[in-house]
Amino acid sequence: MVVFFVPNLIGYVRVVLLVIACFRMQDDYKVTVSCYLLSQLLDAFDGHAARMLNQSTKFGAMLDMLTDRASTACLITGISVLYPAYAFWLQMSMALDIVSHWLHLHVTQMSGSQSHKAISLDGNPILRVYYTNRIVLFFMCAGNELFYAMLYLTAFVQGPAIPNIGYNLFPFLMWLCFPVAVVKSLINVIHLLAASANIIAIDEQDRKNR
Repeated sequence: MVVFFVPNLIGYVRVVLLVIACFRMQDDYKVTVSCYLLSQLLDAFDGHAARMLNQSTKFGAMLDMLTDRASTACLITGISVLYPAYAFWLQMSMALDIVSHWLHLHVTQMSGSQSHKAISLDGNPILRVYYTNRIVLFFMCAGNELFYAMLYLTAFVQGPAIPNIGYNLFPFLMWLCFPVAVVKSLINVIHLLAASANIIAIDEQDRKNR
């Protein structure tokens, strides 16, 4: 049964880890960061399991994407409480992430692809590189999630000092990953524009076929 496919079981574990992270987000940063980062790490394995075991499904693709979006949204919500002065920018980042990926996935489902990561070779060249180069995809996603995790962690603890740099570990990692998070947001803008153009093209073709 599809519901018991290995990549989907990994997805369920990710959801449980996210719930635990959210439950402890305001009072236990160690449990929160551990569960959150483990959930994100497992994201690298569900797709591999789906391909290796020939268990790629529409349900799995939807579960993967929604878990990714919910994870980031929940963490950003918690961070907004810790950094109220930056709440607006965090909210805009969260909204852009959710809307762009949802519309992109909706378009790929309408066009018959099983996953939003199945990019046509005649599509947007930036998205093509982003999704077909696994090193680029992993680097961007890991850097983005690490930025938000370190931003959250820095509100509670700075981590050990880094010799000869003048920074503690967690703020250093946060600033190191900040450019990746910015680029990831720009890619989300491209997601949104490209998906909007594609769904408009589908609408126009449907009207011609009436």
